[in-house]
Amino acid sequence: MSATIVEKIFSQHCGRPVRAGEVVMAPVDAAMIHDITGPLAIRVFYEMGGERVFDPERIIMLFDHQVPADSIPAAENHVFMRRFAEEQGIHNYDMREGVCHQVVMEKGRAAPGEIVVGTDSHTCTYGAAGAFATGIGSTDMGFVLKFGALYFRVPESILLEIDGKFGQRVGAKDLILYLAGDIGADGATYMALEFTGRAIRDMDMAGRMTCANMAIEMGAKAGIIPPDATTRDYITERREVGSYDLASDPDASYRERRHYDITELAPQVAVPHNVDNVVDVTEVAGTKIDQVFIGSCTNGRYEDLAEAAEVIGAADRFADSVRVIVIPASRTEYLKALRAGLIERFVEAGALVEAPCCGPCMGGAFGLLAPGEVSLSTSNRNFRGRQGSTLASVYLSSPATAAASALYGEITDPREV
Repeated sequence: MSATIVEKIFSQHCGRPVRAGEVVMAPVDAAMIHDITGPLAIRVFYEMGGERVFDPERIIMLFDHQVPADSIPAAENHVFMRRFAEEQGIHNYDMREGVCHQVVMEKGRAAPGEIVVGTDSHTCTYGAAGAFATGIGSTDMGFVLKFGALYFRVPESILLEIDGKFGQRVGAKDLILYLAGDIGADGATYMALEFTGRAIRDMDMAGRMTCANMAIEMGAKAGIIPPDATTRDYITERREVGSYDLASDPDASYRERRHYDITELAPQVAVPHNVDNVVDVTEVAGTKIDQVFIGSCTNGRYEDLAEAAEVIGAADRFADSVRVIVIPASRTEYLKALRAGLIERFVEAGALVEAPCCGPCMGGAFGLLAPGEVSLSTSNRNFRGRQGSTLASVYLSSPATAAASALYGEITDPREV
């Protein structure tokens, strides 16, 4: 029988043909926990009588949300997780490597055909590698830590065929924001978004990660991109994989098929207070902003930083009225940017460049907004209170739009800079 890529992945793991809608117990290939959700998962593991985790080599542990520890409770959580890692023989990346989703990808901990779970909603990022990757709750993760498997309802898939070529200073973030606006925050609830088409095939891994990352913003259980030569080049630098021959059958059954042509796509902005409240940048150009954040698991890679640096040019400075925070997604990406001179350029332009971490994205550590303040962010969520006060406003954009706006102190079309 014909099958989608998601159905094929579950069929392989279950050892029999599996179809969308079935509830199955499937083994996982990797499980990720971080400093916010990890402690509860570990406590559940112990409450279930857990003594040894199912496989310490398949567990990914790191700290990224509150690093360095910004409170005594945060420091206590770090200590608790370090002790668990030592007790169980788990390699702990600790606070040294960066944001969990970037680190999982660049360390080769997700690969085509795998099932990867994480106690973070943006675990779907790893779908860029051709994996079925999804976020789960800490209670479910306690079960996974003990048994190495979990119950799943195999999701139906929505096929997104993206064709055309991006225009000047328009890219993956603009595309995924547009899709969120078109599909809606609950338009793909508990489904898998399968990204295909010429525009996706032409996209580098950084762009693919941006798209897969925000599948959850449409309610999707996962976002996945069939592996190809670009995937192979990325993964083979990091690990060995048996096969990249994984794709949906041409006559596979989808819940829906959608086609888009990005040729005329303009820079997009999500306006407060929902990710699917998306408009062309021209509709909000001129909106005064107090802070710009360039970073996060959505747009903190070298390619994103290079895009922002290209917009600001060699001599321009950010507006004095705007606080600009730049955070590379990982130590590896930080070093790439450092060696390319991008970090120096950001500092010269007036930015505060921070060590790899989540930073202002969830309003947990620093860069918080006061009542009435406005932020333009390259991150993935703009819910009320997401980056500080519930009386503040957060807009979402691409790195190009964020950099252009930082130059003028107001939301600016990057094509005009």
